[in-house]
Amino acid sequence: MNFGLTSEQLAIRDHVKDLLDKECSLEYVARCDEQGQPPREAFKALADHGWLGLIAPEEYGGVSGSATDLAVLLEETGHHFEELGLWLFRSYTFGCYAILKNGTPEQKKHFLPKTVSGAYTYAFALTEPDSGSDAAALRTKAEIDGDHFVINGRKQFISGFDIADYALVALRTSQGAKKQMGISTLLIDTKTPGIEAKRIPTLGQHSIGTTEVTFTNVRVPRSSLLGELDHGWAICEDTLRYERLCLSAARIGAARQAFEFALDYAKNRIQFGKPIGSFQAIQHKFADMKVMLDSAQTMVLRYAWLMEQGKAERGDTAVLKYLIGETYKSISDQCLQVLGGYGYCNEYPMQRFFRDSRLVTIGGGTSEIQKNIIAGSLGLK
Repeated sequence: MNFGLTSEQLAIRDHVKDLLDKECSLEYVARCDEQGQPPREAFKALADHGWLGLIAPEEYGGVSGSATDLAVLLEETGHHFEELGLWLFRSYTFGCYAILKNGTPEQKKHFLPKTVSGAYTYAFALTEPDSGSDAAALRTKAEIDGDHFVINGRKQFISGFDIADYALVALRTSQGAKKQMGISTLLIDTKTPGIEAKRIPTLGQHSIGTTEVTFTNVRVPRSSLLGELDHGWAICEDTLRYERLCLSAARIGAARQAFEFALDYAKNRIQFGKPIGSFQAIQHKFADMKVMLDSAQTMVLRYAWLMEQGKAERGDTAVLKYLIGETYKSISDQCLQVLGGYGYCNEYPMQRFFRDSRLVTIGGGTSEIQKNIIAGSLGLK
């Protein structure tokens, strides 16, 4: 296991950095956050430079990059703007990875080139009002009617659905002996009649945010099915493992930006005649944060390696999710404290890191759920 980056991976990082330095400045990010607007210009710039094809095979316009390549790209993207990284990851995970592994030849031919070009963007609709942490207890139904599925139900906290072209939707197609049985995954055009998406006002993640989605007699062709009928839960679990890598990389990039911003402030903010970074109390904060940040970055690379080797287990996924979430939340909190009153002001970006990081220990599986999974992986049941 080698945690050193190759020359090609360093080139990925440097190219993305140079591109986003131009396309995704702090002022641009602040404007997207304040106005509730997606970073469309920055997303398009990445697509135009071919970065959405990083993990796709060459036959579909990609370059067959590795999980580590993707982690490098998303960390640098998240370092500029976390929500841009989250928008990108949905195309990689639900538009490329899921279709490559489970799609028919026709689905791959149709979706993958448009995913690589950025023409199609994606969301993932799993969570429901009554099935949050207990995700497999979903009740939104897809009933077969001739050559179509008819969908009725409601999804909750579906990030980016209102700006996505397609959504990978987990639906109940039959009742099995276990709740994980009888679930199917469909690729659905988000503009299909009968679908209504409403933005949910939230504490953070203002640029793209999340939605409540209602399906009322929505008819989609049976060719929308991804994978086997009634066997979609395995697809959900597999894509969620890939999602963990992507989210973790983007969020540790955001934590690094918060850390660097606060460090620069500590070196230049003068109080009592000298920089506040010269006081031991501040120095110890940064020492603690440096240890957390380096440990988390190493864990992302370790998990990417495990995925490349086909060795990533459910327990590994939970360890990564828990560590990154708690690290980002802690770093954003401590960095805001370093800035003091200025950190609490909207004029500075620290308040955005503080708001956005609070979701990380809740969304996609709470820290408490991750601890349960970790304990279970140790045989504690």
